[in-house]
Amino acid sequence: MMKPAKRTMDIEYAIRDVVLPARELEKKGIEIIKLNIGDPDKFDFDTPEHMKKAVIDEMKNFNGYGDSEGLLELREAIVQREKKKNNLDISVNDIVVTTGVTESIQMLFGALLDPGDEILVPGPTYPPYIALAKFFGAVPVPYRTIEEENWAPDLDDMRKKINEKTKAVAVINPNNPTGALYDKKTLKEIGNIAAENDIIFISDEIYDMITYEGKHFSPSFMEDVPLIILNGISKVYLSPGWRVGWTIFRDYNEKLNEIREGYLKQARVRICSNILTQKGAVAALNGPQDHIKDMIAKLRERRDYIYKRLNDINGVSTQKPGGAFYIFPKIDGDDKKFVLDVLNKVHVLFVHGSGFCPVYGKGHFRSVFLPPIETIERAMDALEKYMKK
Repeated sequence: MMKPAKRTMDIEYAIRDVVLPARELEKKGIEIIKLNIGDPDKFDFDTPEHMKKAVIDEMKNFNGYGDSEGLLELREAIVQREKKKNNLDISVNDIVVTTGVTESIQMLFGALLDPGDEILVPGPTYPPYIALAKFFGAVPVPYRTIEEENWAPDLDDMRKKINEKTKAVAVINPNNPTGALYDKKTLKEIGNIAAENDIIFISDEIYDMITYEGKHFSPSFMEDVPLIILNGISKVYLSPGWRVGWTIFRDYNEKLNEIREGYLKQARVRICSNILTQKGAVAALNGPQDHIKDMIAKLRERRDYIYKRLNDINGVSTQKPGGAFYIFPKIDGDDKKFVLDVLNKVHVLFVHGSGFCPVYGKGHFRSVFLPPIETIERAMDALEKYMKK
């Protein structure tokens, strides 16, 4: 038997790894309540109609390749969005459109990280930040986030973990899996740490418009640090299957020139991102935004419900998410064993916290609160029953 490349041996993706045992139960006719994956379209959310129409119209008129950097029309829309939302002045040449933010991460790490390099990532974090850093032979170093402070970054821990091998610090805001929302002061302090240590600030803003009581801030207000922003249409515009993301290079003293060129080389090799769904993304950014307010209203109600229910269950406690659509409760014992046991005994599917970070995620599990309250209620009733036993 031929062996695969060593770089693939450590690849894990906790969010989908737990799906396999769930499928085995479904084959036996058992209904599973799935609270494991952040896909709004699996529930009672739908991609806005004007976006769908744009894709269909484009399919009728054009099905060829596009620019490797992305459609000019889309990059122009992103320029306008960043100016309006974050007062950020960029040009279309600062943007590369990707096949979703996960490809953005992959190509960024391919351009940025050599074997042995280190990158600071949130602890816990979105799993590809760990998997893809390892894929390129680099070392993902998780910095602590403080659960008792709504999962705010531990800035002292961040400082301690920077050394001569550190290339960048990554922030996901709002955070996946905790739902933490960082304030402007925190982002400024992280930016100062990056500037003092001459490292890149990576800001993943894929959930930027999904906030509840607080407001989302981008670190783009800082002008003295090289900044790379990742974003896309999957979450806010309810189209995760379309796979449209983008990377913004906001340079400082031309420090990102070579990184950007290394990124563009990879973009050219993979030809282009999907042209049809890029047209849909243009419609998303330039068209009506009404669905966002309605989506947040539904999600806020569901967040409040699941937050109360979880904290009312003995043996479970949780912080209230400020953004995104995830909650990250604390439990005792082995979190992966817990998740699999809950799946097998009461047929609710969560994701084990250690899959988001073996250090700072262990002893937790992640749940989405995307389904209607009736579905969340059934899941919480089942979890409460399990915990009582």
